[in-house]
Amino acid sequence: MSGRAKVHRIAMGGAVAAVFVCLAWADAAGLAGAAPAWWLLPVVIAVGIGGVDELVRLCGARDLILPAWLLRPAALAIPLAAACGAQAFSATTSTAAPTAALGWAAGAFAAALLGLFAVEVAGYRPQGRAAERMAAATFILAYLGLPLAFMVSLRLVCVENLGPEQHGPQHLGIMPLLSLVAVVKVGDVAAYAFGSLVGRHRLAPVLSPGKTWEGAAASIAGSLAAAWFVIERAGPTAAVRPWGGWITYALAVGLAGMLGDLAESLLKREAGSKDSGTSLGGLGGMLDLVDSLLFAAPVAWLLWVTGR
Repeated sequence: MSGRAKVHRIAMGGAVAAVFVCLAWADAAGLAGAAPAWWLLPVVIAVGIGGVDELVRLCGARDLILPAWLLRPAALAIPLAAACGAQAFSATTSTAAPTAALGWAAGAFAAALLGLFAVEVAGYRPQGRAAERMAAATFILAYLGLPLAFMVSLRLVCVENLGPEQHGPQHLGIMPLLSLVAVVKVGDVAAYAFGSLVGRHRLAPVLSPGKTWEGAAASIAGSLAAAWFVIERAGPTAAVRPWGGWITYALAVGLAGMLGDLAESLLKREAGSKDSGTSLGGLGGMLDLVDSLLFAAPVAWLLWVTGR
């Protein structure tokens, strides 16, 4: 990568980080009286629509044409159902368990599959590759929609309640979501910076030649540092911590993030594409931005809801 390209990548990364920090602050502060997750929903919508379009394009590179007009609302319905299921927007009190919100997301996932099948049944033609389209569409909903639902649910996790009041002594607020983003993204940055400087031994030479074992080690170190700072130093005053403590959290979430990065590399390699898209300039596409978060989100959610 040229020096100019690196500057563009850093500048775009800084801009994206600044936007997220501002929205996260507004969401945590309940700016303008908004309930939890309201200020972050634009991020979910942008990632959902952009991610679907990029996955549809990658499938198109393999001559598999998918109905983007149907997949966009279907993928968005899953995380939005998780938000509504947690009663985050209207409840004044709530004793719903954190797992309840994902029940709504699972229902939205099932409804989306029914809709996709209905479209394929209505327009069926022999030798039309309907089964392949259904398999690819189901994959997109599971790969993108469900992890976004876990991120929404992670924002709404609270031991005592899930409503907008969230004032009890066990209140976690936005901290679980921030811990996910910090652990994964600090790990990503450390892997990129350290791997670019001293990386010599390739981690996956055929799948992703740019990734090295040195970068992977730096990623784990960065994830450990981020988890310690967010959970132990800047975390909530409550005694609640993710299951296994910050070290277990950093290792599990960090490794899941690296696997998510490699998984997206596999998709791009199969489609013969360097990046998933160009919407974020030097960063690539939406999937290039959130690929590591998609696999790490369910792991982070499970560790927080089982923590005490």
